[in-house]
Amino acid sequence: MKITSVDLKISAVRRSQYPTDNKSEFLLVGRSNVGKSSFINTLINRKSYARISSNPGKTQTINFYLVNDKFYLVDAPGYGFANLNKAKKKKFGLMMEDYIINRDNLKQVFMLIDFRHKPSQEDIMMYEFLKYYKIPVTIVATKSDKIGITKHQTQRNMILSYLELGVGDDFVVFSNVNKEGKSEIYEKIERII
Repeated sequence: MKITSVDLKISAVRRSQYPTDNKSEFLLVGRSNVGKSSFINTLINRKSYARISSNPGKTQTINFYLVNDKFYLVDAPGYGFANLNKAKKKKFGLMMEDYIINRDNLKQVFMLIDFRHKPSQEDIMMYEFLKYYKIPVTIVATKSDKIGITKHQTQRNMILSYLELGVGDDFVVFSNVNKEGKSEIYEKIERII
């Protein structure tokens, strides 16, 4: 896949603000600071198009990035960030639940987890939520460059033992440093669109 154009079309907080052009959407979910912005920047071949914050939990809208005028990468607020008050957490939760359950354009979820650690309780809950609604998921294990190659299989096995992937779901090891996994994500998107 060759990326020729990227445009942050909409930052939405409610359904009425979502795009209406019926293009395929690929949702990115994960804990705050798991590397969603770096993932986006790596896929679109830009260094800092999606802003990387030094303060996790900054994204408070659903951001729709139109890529090649063909599909959207949809960046969701990170979950599991402790400094948000209960009201904001509830608001984000309801916003995400509505999007995931009711959005016909949603074709695939890229669920980012940190390859260095076991999945958090929030990761497990998110995966189970997506499976309950039969949403196709690709687990993207970020920051793989921070783990020695000899430990990759051990880490992969450990993560999969917690998540128990459903039929049709994928697991991709990803690094924004050495671009590991980038071509697999491209292939997945191309097959769907």
